[in-house]
Amino acid sequence: MTVLAVSTVCSGLTWTVVSLTGNSADAKPPASCSYTATGGRTSVGLPTFDAAAASRPYTATLVTNRGDITFEALTQEAPCATTSFSFLAGKKYFDDSKCHRLTTRGIFVLECGDPDGKGTADPGYFFTDENLGGSKYTAGTVSMSKAVPGRNGSQFFITYADPKVRMGPNWTTFGKVISGMDVLHEIADRGTADESTDGRPRKPVVIESVTVERAAAATPGKSRD
Repeated sequence: MTVLAVSTVCSGLTWTVVSLTGNSADAKPPASCSYTATGGRTSVGLPTFDAAAASRPYTATLVTNRGDITFEALTQEAPCATTSFSFLAGKKYFDDSKCHRLTTRGIFVLECGDPDGKGTADPGYFFTDENLGGSKYTAGTVSMSKAVPGRNGSQFFITYADPKVRMGPNWTTFGKVISGMDVLHEIADRGTADESTDGRPRKPVVIESVTVERAAAATPGKSRD
């Protein structure tokens, strides 16, 4: 195993380039998902996974005090993560939470998903990685962040520009931004509160609410345009 560190270790994401011999990516989405309780302080229960419902497409809009950011959920590729995100949105878990991290060199992400705004909380459960193969985390990618390998919770990051360093396929990608990149760029242009390349956004970014809109189910025997 070869590990090349490209940045310091911070909450939520450990930015390293990792090469693992024989590391196999998921060939296809799992038939079921397992959510393991952690007993965390902010526990909201466990998602219920239904394969048919999980594969149904949806879009999610982060309504923030800086503007709206909408992404298309990759329900086919990452059903465990997209089921979890939709579940937490329905529980209003993300409402009034601050995005706690912005990076402006090497990798370009806004990290959110902790109601405490510290990058340490979990929703009272975790689930394992999926959809890792070929992930390059280009601009507009929405991925799970984690402090412990293989343990995903509620925290996620959005890439607002293509990375300048190689990011190994270590973070589950579960969405793609379809509107609101201008909002992300405006947040990034302001930099961090302490003028570092890795810190809190200069002006607080608050997720006021999250709206999930599912695509209409296809009628059996009829085609969809």
